[in-house]
Amino acid sequence: MPIKKGDLVTRKSYNHDTLFKVMNIKGDVCYLKGIDVRLYADSKTDDLKIATKEDQERLKDEAKEEDDLDFLDRSEYFYLPGKILHIDGDSEYLKRCLDYYKNHNIFAIGKKMNEVEIPFKIRDLLEEYKPDIVIITGHDAYYKKKGKLDDIHNYKNTENFINAVRECRRYEKSHEKLVIIAGACQSNYEELIKAGANFASSPKRINIHCLDPAIIATNISLTERNKEIDLISLLEKTKYGKDGMGGIICNGLMYVGYPR
Repeated sequence: MPIKKGDLVTRKSYNHDTLFKVMNIKGDVCYLKGIDVRLYADSKTDDLKIATKEDQERLKDEAKEEDDLDFLDRSEYFYLPGKILHIDGDSEYLKRCLDYYKNHNIFAIGKKMNEVEIPFKIRDLLEEYKPDIVIITGHDAYYKKKGKLDDIHNYKNTENFINAVRECRRYEKSHEKLVIIAGACQSNYEELIKAGANFASSPKRINIHCLDPAIIATNISLTERNKEIDLISLLEKTKYGKDGMGGIICNGLMYVGYPR
């Protein structure tokens, strides 16, 4: 069958390891977007295979949705999770993250924004919504052919993410009062941390799951303010663990009150 726009496909040359949606076709080249992985790619049509229902089920990659609310004693206490501002360069991934927050009873504001615009608009959003946690994500890529890993000019959007993180730290210097989660697939992890992020991608310059930033934000939002997070356990909840996401130890951001 001929491949058409909107089809779900896998790549033969990558052993059918990732599920993509065909976003556009020009000549014999298809432009692809990862269903679960924050990844854009292009491929010749003869390298693609239309994904069967079995393929889709095999590659279905839902996040590890543990019930973070199990520990809440609703008979006596009330809980105020940390507020999240999620800024995303991709509207589909943003919707999935917002649904994830809703499923965990967390108040979150979502804004779809081109990565280039984020550094110039994020300060106004911080002042308007006053979040406890801000996520800065979308799409990124490391262009190996351009040069070394430590040069931010060899990345698609890392520099935009770095500048956005710096704006956040001009607004709030404390890593405890404002938790910043930044980066996307293959982002320059070290420079994002240096710029002031609490958590960032990607230590091994690999792709990340679209929900990875949301998983970290949710766990921090639902951890009490007087409790320190278990950093290693938190990172292990993401798709690729410490290879995809890294960060610093911090406290949770949830208030607990009494009586209910």
